[in-house]
Amino acid sequence: MITIENEYLKVSITTKGAQLASLYNKATQTEHMWQANADIWPWHAPNLFPVVGGLVNNQLHVDGNSYTLPRHGFARQSEFTVAEADQEHAVLDLTSNHDTLDVYPYHFSFQVLYTLIENALRVTYKVINQDTKTIYFSVGGHPAFNVPFKGKGQYEDYYLEFESTEKLESHLLSADGFFTGEARPIELDGNKLHLTRDLFKDDALVFKDIKSKLITIKSTLHNETLSVEFPYYKHLGIWAKPGADFVCIEPWLGYADAVGEPVDISHKPAIQKLDKGHVFEAPYYISI
Repeated sequence: MITIENEYLKVSITTKGAQLASLYNKATQTEHMWQANADIWPWHAPNLFPVVGGLVNNQLHVDGNSYTLPRHGFARQSEFTVAEADQEHAVLDLTSNHDTLDVYPYHFSFQVLYTLIENALRVTYKVINQDTKTIYFSVGGHPAFNVPFKGKGQYEDYYLEFESTEKLESHLLSADGFFTGEARPIELDGNKLHLTRDLFKDDALVFKDIKSKLITIKSTLHNETLSVEFPYYKHLGIWAKPGADFVCIEPWLGYADAVGEPVDISHKPAIQKLDKGHVFEAPYYISI
């Protein structure tokens, strides 16, 4: 476990999956990260790479070959090395190896950078193309935040405030987690989405093209807030295990397959393309 901290926040990160395991508000003595109750949902904030969501038959197709890859990819189950670490900053690295090449035929370095900036944590995904050709990937976050905050009120006393008032459509998923081609409108109260116990009964809310780039967890009972800002991400998932005391706010670049025949990775919707020798970076921010 790696720990970084400043006067506002104390943050813990696991080397397995480079996962954010604790985001502790020192002023209010509040733990904001879901503590991975294995009986409910055994993760804190998995990092999704090199795919986001599921693949039809768990098959990734690259240049006429098929590879078996689990939902959300292998990064969350992989052991990262600590490339850098000091008081307020840490870099964790996963470099391609025999195990990754068996399921994803590209040479790469995938890094997760954590940096404290006053009352915010910047989480940056960095992909370095170490191959001799263009590589393709998806990447995203899946952080789960405790709701209610430190036992303050009930789940229904909280809401998500969107940066913009907008018309939202959630793209529907099949029972296996693939897009059906259908969508349903999500009604906001102004720019507020009220949290209810049945909001996620049909799986995640998935917004493929979202205007808002800032989502804030707020309560009708107090003034404490937690915000997720994702200026470089085009897609967003919002999810919770029905009945659980958390909500996930998930910035994505990429998403699951659609029902039907899979396509080559280079033709997957929302796929990221990185040329030989190039570097990709996309940060998002969690602030209190």
